[in-house]
Amino acid sequence: MTESTPKGTAVPELALNNGVRIPQLGFGVFQIPPEETRVAVGETLKAGYRHIDTAAAYRNESGVGAALAESGLPRGDVFITTKLRNGEQSSPRAAFEASRKALGVDWIDLYLIHWPVPSQGLFTQAWKELESLQADGLVRAIGVSNFLPEHLDELLAGATVVPAVNQFELHPTFQQAELAAKSRSHGLAVEAYSPLGQGKDLGSAAVTGLAAKYGAKPAQIVLAWHLGMGNIVIPKSATPARIRENLAAAAISLTPEELELVSALETGERIGADPALAAFTQM
Repeated sequence: MTESTPKGTAVPELALNNGVRIPQLGFGVFQIPPEETRVAVGETLKAGYRHIDTAAAYRNESGVGAALAESGLPRGDVFITTKLRNGEQSSPRAAFEASRKALGVDWIDLYLIHWPVPSQGLFTQAWKELESLQADGLVRAIGVSNFLPEHLDELLAGATVVPAVNQFELHPTFQQAELAAKSRSHGLAVEAYSPLGQGKDLGSAAVTGLAAKYGAKPAQIVLAWHLGMGNIVIPKSATPARIRENLAAAAISLTPEELELVSALETGERIGADPALAAFTQM
């Protein structure tokens, strides 16, 4: 942890495949309105988070940047992720510069291709541009989001740089174990979005029973499960109390048997779009 991180948060860090370190528990701003993002991220940074995940498609990068500037924290103390919009895969450098300007930063820690959009046939071309951005020192690590095994195979066949991260929908009832295993086998860290199943994964007996045992909230148990499974996880909330509660999940260490109890909740039910078919532009 950095010196500016408040004592007691104890958020673990993972080393990505190029040595860059990422806080394993971060804060996502998906679906937080632009006008609310500045306040929410400000609360998040005060609470002790040092990893913020946004995207050009969320249209709230400027709110993240404003909160970062107002926090007074050194730039190097906060890990920032943003993502390339689907409709800009033919012009990644211009899109990156627009994101960098909106965030008000000199560099970005992690830049992801947001969706493969296989119908466009552009993601391998876009990846070359991301490699160039990293070589130029504008981004510390590059990766992908929503890439299924077949998309990873196609990308890796021509890649010079192996992606550092694959971020995809992952929660107890939809774990995508094959995709997670394939990602890790190639050196990609697994990052979970919708980590609580948009609230649907919190009511099971396994989760509520463990919450009672640990004197914790069900959401904290699910987040502790993610951490115990080695996932990077980015829950979101606009409520200050819940923001702090989510961060406190880092203090909960589930046993291997307890991790298995939560893992047994798998149903194979996806909440979000199927990356094999998704073709929206995000513009």
